[in-house]
Amino acid sequence: MESNVRINNPADISVIVIYFLVVLAVGLWAMYSTNRGTVGGFFLAGRSMVWWPIGASLFASNIGSGHFVGIAGTAAAGGIAIGGYEWNALILVVVLGWVFVPIYIKAGVVTMPEYLKKRFGGKRIQVYLSVLSLILYVFTKISADIFSGAVFIQLAIGLNLYLAIIILLAITALYTITGGLAAVIYTDTLQTFIMVVGSFILMGFAFAEVGGYDTFMRKYMEAIPSNISYGNTTINAECYTPRKDSFHIFRDAVTGDLPWPGLVFGLTIIALWYWCTDQVIVQRCLSGKNMSHVKAGCIMCGYLKLLPMFIIVMPGMISRILYTGLRGLMLSVMLASLMSSLTSIFNSASTLFTMDIYTKIRSRPSEKELMIAGRAFMLLLIGISIAWVPVVQSAQSGQLFDYIQSITSYLGPPIAAVFLLAVFCKRVNEQGAFWGLMVGLLAGLSRMIAEFAYGTGSCVTPSNCPFIICGIHYLYFAMILFGVSTIVILAVSFMTKPIPDVHLYRLCWSLRNSKEQRIDLDADEEQGKADEKDEESVNEESKEEPGCLKKAYNWFCGLDQQKGPKLSKEEEEALKKKLTDTSEVPLWRNVVNINGIILLTVAVFCHAFFA
Repeated sequence: MESNVRINNPADISVIVIYFLVVLAVGLWAMYSTNRGTVGGFFLAGRSMVWWPIGASLFASNIGSGHFVGIAGTAAAGGIAIGGYEWNALILVVVLGWVFVPIYIKAGVVTMPEYLKKRFGGKRIQVYLSVLSLILYVFTKISADIFSGAVFIQLAIGLNLYLAIIILLAITALYTITGGLAAVIYTDTLQTFIMVVGSFILMGFAFAEVGGYDTFMRKYMEAIPSNISYGNTTINAECYTPRKDSFHIFRDAVTGDLPWPGLVFGLTIIALWYWCTDQVIVQRCLSGKNMSHVKAGCIMCGYLKLLPMFIIVMPGMISRILYTGLRGLMLSVMLASLMSSLTSIFNSASTLFTMDIYTKIRSRPSEKELMIAGRAFMLLLIGISIAWVPVVQSAQSGQLFDYIQSITSYLGPPIAAVFLLAVFCKRVNEQGAFWGLMVGLLAGLSRMIAEFAYGTGSCVTPSNCPFIICGIHYLYFAMILFGVSTIVILAVSFMTKPIPDVHLYRLCWSLRNSKEQRIDLDADEEQGKADEKDEESVNEESKEEPGCLKKAYNWFCGLDQQKGPKLSKEEEEALKKKLTDTSEVPLWRNVVNINGIILLTVAVFCHAFFA
């Protein structure tokens, strides 16, 4: 093993330096070339993105460094089934682009909790979901990404762990805080290119080294570690011999490590929550120029998601046979995956905070105040992330990535159930959704806390958690939890008053094409805000010219955009209509539809080929 060799040859170092310079250049370019002085410009990239940055950004936000380390490691231990996680997304990006995004756009929302508020009324669901999402971001995504990325850098360059983390965060923060979503999406596009090209080169070397695919299959099945005693106990053989079903995605429903019903149904529920209702993903789609661009972006992301099986999972399995690597290139691939998913999470978390939580604290903030709040919250998040690292470090003895996957499968299903029913069943109301979320949360937490208390155990030292709690595979648990939440939501909804249709036009599937005027459940509240806004804009006009320093600061943060002429009521209506318009040019609609069908066919074929 040569893991303690530092990167010190000029070629490797120059690759990394060039990488950082290019990323910063793209980030700064995006900062200056886009409108980031308004809430729509900062959080939704001015609704002007075309399809290829959307697709690349969806892929890059999804694949963090935790993904790289976690998936490759799991693959080395258990074979290709983990690739099924990646391929499940092929089907769900189509669901996202064709079913969920049109509804979100017609609802005219910026965040997911905001959609639930429009659909159900009331504040408690909106606040609960925003807070839960933020907690999940910090505890799962951010900490795992930062930690795995930093460990990697520490091994490669030999920097102190904290120094490595702080340098990384400083660079990502620079363009995320000042540039908004547009900067994030464009840098993501670059990162995707780097990740894919770098991983392909790595895969080429790995397969060349091992001697082709057939040799790889044979050698993997023979790869047994040389040291098989643990202290003075000899380890049970099934703990270190490769699994018999290593090259199958679908495994035995009872004895498999990723049982097939769990992979087909349980994983789809978790993926529905992640791909169709998670702020990080949906926000990319909401920034699209029009519906066809959004769908094309989803399709592009789907095709990119075919790759991890070949560029992450298989090299991970080959690493069990060899231990080699192109360090400089691999490091920039890791950095690309780390920075892209971090920037996406920072931007989306600050959107959630600003639009859903901050507006509850300050009832009538100005546009400028919202921008400052969003940026301040990003700084706070970065601080929390750094403080959280030692905790993750101590939990690192356990399989960190199993924790993440299991935490999401204990907390995600109730949310998936609520969104699915909100869109497809107009009879569901606020009480039903709220109690469904609460029951689901309690059930999920009880299982999660039990697992943390007993530990997940390993093959050598199994955990002594009672079977009834931990014996059920977490993918099966996700299915049960989803079922229970759905039953509670429907039961409570049918026992309470339905929401009149006048509040639901274009918010659920059956009423998606209605032309009627919708009266939002929070309409009176919104009206009050609008009236205050008018008074406020009159007050703002009378302010004096800012000084030089203030001007420079405003320009750097993008707060200096000129106030446009005041829109009349008719113009505002027209603008609103344009923003909630989901119509498509027939030619492009057919093109993306055909591509969507091809993508689904490819997904089915891949599953069948490796089943």
